[in-house]
Amino acid sequence: MPSDGFHPFGGKVSKRFRDSLAPEDAYLSYYDVRLTREDVDTLKNDWLTDNTIAFWEEFLEREELVKYPSSHIVLLRPSMAFMLMQTRDPTSLREALPNFNETTHIFLPINDARNVSVAEGGSHWSLLLVSAIDGVAFHYDSLNPSNYREAQNATHKLSQLLGKQLRFVNLDSPQQDNSSDCGVYVCIQMRHLLLKRLLSANSRDKVSLSMGGKIVDATGGRKEMLKNIEGLRKEGERRRSHDESRSSSPFPRKKDKSPPRIDS
Repeated sequence: MPSDGFHPFGGKVSKRFRDSLAPEDAYLSYYDVRLTREDVDTLKNDWLTDNTIAFWEEFLEREELVKYPSSHIVLLRPSMAFMLMQTRDPTSLREALPNFNETTHIFLPINDARNVSVAEGGSHWSLLLVSAIDGVAFHYDSLNPSNYREAQNATHKLSQLLGKQLRFVNLDSPQQDNSSDCGVYVCIQMRHLLLKRLLSANSRDKVSLSMGGKIVDATGGRKEMLKNIEGLRKEGERRRSHDESRSSSPFPRKKDKSPPRIDS
């Protein structure tokens, strides 16, 4: 597996079961995220759904961030970021959002959707990384300056919520060469900034958060994310099969139509 999604990744992804599902059918339940076949299929070459990006954030939290128990970094889900951007009074969301009192950094996927009544709206993703301890919001846009206004709006709303002024900085970011890779760029850059910049630095070090000069391998990133999902699905199937084999019931079990689940 590539260490950061910036290099080519080889390997084939099994799709036998996935092809038999309808787009809305559940494919994998991973802690608080339930992926459908449609979500997984977007990783082939399509625009990533909110749910696909939410899965990636959940994956980073459960597989990587958990290794750093003293860290205070929040990966805000797309739905929460959108809700924050659309509300007139951000402070009214305190109970719905994480407690930011001790948070040092916040990652927010930014979407240009404006219609709250349309599911999976918008046409572009970008990434906002807020350093709460420094009072700065760094924006990474792979189609710069497409989401400039949206990122500024999110910064203003988060500033109100945190009760402190945030300076907005539009940083250099690798640029995509098509119309569908923006979500993949968000996911790859999020992991790189989290693992290679924030979590790997000494607390006394001054960390550069610029992504200037980085080359993102979007195709490799898509394949890696698919491989992770397939691996988790197989593990979920293995656990379910193990639990069924230990059942003491003398009656045959009905075929379980729920998706494989990973929750521990």
